[in-house]
Amino acid sequence: MKLLVKLILFLLGLGIIGLIGYAYLGPLLGADFSAPVGDVSVPVTLDAQ
Repeated sequence: MKLLVKLILFLLGLGIIGLIGYAYLGPLLGADFSAPVGDVSVPVTLDAQ
């Protein structure tokens, strides 16, 4: 049981390190994290009561 908990914690730590590494190295590898820019217009109908 202790081995299973250690394995899960190790994999969790490895995943966190991987995500942090991807966040820093992603733009160098061609990943684009910027939000898309554009206008959004949606017509709204208001009911007068």
